[in-house]
Amino acid sequence: MFDHIKFGVSDYAASKAFFLKVLEPLGVEPGAEGEPSYGIELCGRNNASLCLYQATETPIPLHIAFVAETRRQVDEFYCAALEAGGKDNGAPGIRPIYHANYYAAFIIGPDGHNLEAVCHQG
Repeated sequence: MFDHIKFGVSDYAASKAFFLKVLEPLGVEPGAEGEPSYGIELCGRNNASLCLYQATETPIPLHIAFVAETRRQVDEFYCAALEAGGKDNGAPGIRPIYHANYYAAFIIGPDGHNLEAVCHQG
Protein backbone atom coordinates (compact mmCIF):
# COMPACT_ATOMS: atom_id res chain seq x y z
CA MET A 1 0.00 0.00 0.00
CA PHE A 2 2.70 2.51 0.94
CA ASP A 3 5.80 3.37 -1.02
CA HIS A 4 7.40 5.41 1.77
CA ILE A 5 6.58 7.22 4.99
CA LYS A 6 8.61 10.21 6.20
CA PHE A 7 8.49 11.59 9.72
CA GLY A 8 10.51 13.95 11.88
CA VAL A 9 12.61 13.00 14.89
CA SER A 10 13.96 15.19 17.69
CA ASP A 11 17.55 13.83 17.57
CA TYR A 12 18.45 12.76 14.05
CA ALA A 13 21.79 11.07 14.84
CA ALA A 14 20.41 9.09 17.79
CA SER A 15 17.23 8.05 15.94
CA LYS A 16 19.18 7.05 12.83
CA ALA A 17 21.48 4.81 14.90
CA PHE A 18 18.54 3.34 16.82
CA PHE A 19 16.41 2.52 13.78
CA LEU A 20 19.33 1.06 11.82
CA LYS A 21 20.18 -1.31 14.69
CA VAL A 22 16.60 -2.27 15.49
CA LEU A 23 15.50 -2.87 11.89
CA GLU A 24 18.61 -4.77 10.80
CA PRO A 25 17.12 -8.16 11.84
CA LEU A 26 14.18 -7.42 9.52
CA GLY A 27 16.47 -6.88 6.53
CA VAL A 28 16.14 -3.08 6.48
CA GLU A 29 19.17 -1.26 5.07
CA PRO A 30 20.16 2.41 4.75
CA GLY A 31 19.35 4.05 1.45
CA ALA A 32 19.66 7.62 0.24
CA GLU A 33 20.77 10.16 2.82
CA GLY A 34 21.13 13.92 2.77
CA GLU A 35 21.50 16.63 5.34
CA PRO A 36 19.62 15.92 8.60
CA SER A 37 16.83 18.26 7.44
CA TYR A 38 16.37 15.92 4.43
CA GLY A 39 17.15 12.74 6.37
CA ILE A 40 17.75 9.12 5.54
CA GLU A 41 15.72 6.47 3.77
CA LEU A 42 15.60 3.05 5.48
CA CYS A 43 14.76 0.48 2.82
CA GLY A 44 12.92 -2.81 3.22
CA ARG A 45 12.94 -5.85 0.96
CA ASN A 46 9.57 -4.97 -0.59
CA ASN A 47 10.77 -1.56 -1.87
CA ALA A 48 8.86 0.30 0.85
CA SER A 49 10.88 2.71 2.93
CA LEU A 50 10.78 4.62 6.17
CA CYS A 51 12.39 8.06 6.04
CA LEU A 52 13.62 9.97 9.08
CA TYR A 53 14.58 13.65 9.18
CA GLN A 54 15.49 16.22 11.84
CA ALA A 55 12.25 17.87 12.94
CA THR A 56 12.01 21.51 13.95
CA GLU A 57 9.04 20.79 16.25
CA THR A 58 8.40 18.06 18.82
CA PRO A 59 7.39 14.89 16.95
CA ILE A 60 4.07 13.23 17.72
CA PRO A 61 4.51 9.57 18.76
CA LEU A 62 3.43 7.07 16.12
CA HIS A 63 2.64 3.36 16.13
CA ILE A 64 4.69 1.76 13.37
CA ALA A 65 4.44 -1.99 12.73
CA PHE A 66 7.15 -3.72 10.69
CA VAL A 67 6.68 -7.03 8.89
CA ALA A 68 8.85 -9.91 10.06
CA GLU A 69 9.10 -13.01 7.91
CA THR A 70 9.77 -15.27 10.90
CA ARG A 71 9.12 -15.32 14.61
CA ARG A 72 12.88 -15.40 15.13
CA GLN A 73 13.12 -12.00 13.42
CA VAL A 74 10.54 -10.65 15.88
CA ASP A 75 12.67 -11.94 18.77
CA GLU A 76 15.83 -10.43 17.24
CA PHE A 77 14.07 -7.09 16.66
CA TYR A 78 13.00 -7.03 20.31
CA CYS A 79 16.49 -7.85 21.65
CA ALA A 80 18.17 -5.33 19.32
CA ALA A 81 15.70 -2.64 20.39
CA LEU A 82 16.33 -3.23 24.10
CA GLU A 83 20.10 -3.17 23.50
CA ALA A 84 19.71 0.11 21.59
CA GLY A 85 17.88 1.74 24.50
CA GLY A 86 14.26 1.03 23.61
CA LYS A 87 11.75 0.40 26.39
CA ASP A 88 9.72 -2.80 26.57
CA ASN A 89 6.10 -2.35 25.57
CA GLY A 90 5.24 -6.03 25.06
CA ALA A 91 7.64 -8.98 24.88
CA PRO A 92 7.53 -11.31 21.86
CA GLY A 93 4.53 -13.60 21.87
CA ILE A 94 1.24 -14.62 20.30
CA ARG A 95 -1.47 -11.95 20.33
CA PRO A 96 -4.63 -14.07 19.77
CA ILE A 97 -6.83 -10.98 20.02
CA TYR A 98 -5.69 -10.16 16.46
CA HIS A 99 -5.53 -13.72 15.07
CA ALA A 100 -4.17 -17.16 16.01
CA ASN A 101 -0.72 -16.67 14.41
CA TYR A 102 -0.15 -12.98 15.24
CA TYR A 103 3.33 -13.09 16.82
CA ALA A 104 4.60 -9.65 17.78
CA ALA A 105 6.82 -7.59 20.04
CA PHE A 106 6.46 -3.93 20.98
CA ILE A 107 9.08 -1.34 21.95
CA ILE A 108 8.88 2.33 22.82
CA GLY A 109 11.65 4.00 20.83
CA PRO A 110 12.95 7.53 20.42
CA ASP A 111 10.33 10.27 20.66
CA GLY A 112 7.88 7.80 22.23
CA HIS A 113 7.15 5.90 19.02
CA ASN A 114 5.49 2.51 19.65
CA LEU A 115 7.44 0.19 17.34
CA GLU A 116 6.20 -3.29 16.57
CA ALA A 117 7.58 -6.26 14.66
CA VAL A 118 4.94 -8.77 13.62
CA CYS A 119 5.01 -12.17 11.97
CA HIS A 120 1.71 -13.57 10.69
CA GLN A 121 3.08 -17.06 10.01
CA GLY A 122 2.55 -20.01 12.35
